[in-house]
Amino acid sequence: MSCIKPFCAFMPAGPLLSAVVTRPLENYSTGEARLIASENACSFLHLIDPELDNPYLRGTKQELIFKKISENLESFIEQKYLQQYAEPAIYIYQVKHDGFLQTGIWTLTHIDDYLEGRIKKHEATVERREILLADYLQQTGLDANPVLITYQPDVIIDSITNQYLEQTPTLDFSFTDGTAHKIWAVTDKKDIDAVVKAFADMPDVYIADGHHRAASMAKMGLQKKMLGGKKHQGTELYNYFSTVYMNTHEVKVLEFNRLVRDLGGLSDEGFLSGLTHSFIVEKSEKSIKPDALHKIGMYFKGQWYILLPKPEIYDAHNPVDVLDVSILQNFILEPLLKIKDPRTDARLTFEGGRTAVADLQTKVDNGLFAVAFVLYPTSVSQVIAVADAGGVMPPKSTWVEPKFLVGLLTSYFN
Repeated sequence: MSCIKPFCAFMPAGPLLSAVVTRPLENYSTGEARLIASENACSFLHLIDPELDNPYLRGTKQELIFKKISENLESFIEQKYLQQYAEPAIYIYQVKHDGFLQTGIWTLTHIDDYLEGRIKKHEATVERREILLADYLQQTGLDANPVLITYQPDVIIDSITNQYLEQTPTLDFSFTDGTAHKIWAVTDKKDIDAVVKAFADMPDVYIADGHHRAASMAKMGLQKKMLGGKKHQGTELYNYFSTVYMNTHEVKVLEFNRLVRDLGGLSDEGFLSGLTHSFIVEKSEKSIKPDALHKIGMYFKGQWYILLPKPEIYDAHNPVDVLDVSILQNFILEPLLKIKDPRTDARLTFEGGRTAVADLQTKVDNGLFAVAFVLYPTSVSQVIAVADAGGVMPPKSTWVEPKFLVGLLTSYFN
């Protein structure tokens, strides 16, 4: 089951939509973010990192930074950059990008669903990142970047969604990157109750993307609960986090490819020979973008190869071991190239599926990396199988889309 609720979202004023919303801060270099902030007074970046406006805040106490965010938020509301929707609503969200059209339900989800395991996860989180984000959330009260959750298709949700898709959207705009976004606010009580019940009746839902955001909101909610003492009711907005639910047909998973800077002391011949212990190695006259599971592309010394893992090296019944990212890590990266921890080893670089294979080849040809590995995308069913088994996928196993803009719909709970 999943406990969701409608909310009065803060959303950008219509004419300012493309100016207010932004990509997440980590999508920009510091210089790019600072330039955007300096040229755009209503960018949501001012509510994420006020150091972009005032470098003198850098290194000062966090309290000053959070105070500046609060001041910026007051200004955003005063200047009507952000306006709160008048009625509690569940929102239908649709995004068009790169030939994809994806539709989901944007709502709030209770943190107990995460804490008690009703929302299943497949990824380990880093506590340091959790603490930093939880601190931001607690101090600012701004939850502006939703967690993506997937579920098995539901007839009731599909029926209600399709009815609204035929109506005029509440918001309709194109972002500077060419993506198109539409939102329909669902305020009819009968429709809201039907959607809430449909999610409450679901046996399982799964985090597709946003494990750190979900963990941080849960951590922050528990802190608020402790501070609230006897006044805590469990229904306060800080008990809920922003979520977009997309069924398994809507969520898109792309591959995460790997680039390695050197061979970890191996000779070229030793590396190629080492591969043959666990893989059938075939040369290819053309670049490889795998079209099936257990088919790994490799570019090395100006030559493309197809690597086919021998069936006996992995457990086909183990949902983690059977993943191509696990096979690559367990039988090439760690034993041959000495990369034990892919999270921290600086010799390893990850490239999401939007990076062209030709670009990976160029980086090897230019000498920036010694070898590139190209993978077939992990499927949604594989993600679910790992989560159902209580397993943890290797880091950077999936590049999940859509990637959300920040500030499109914001929950404010302070």
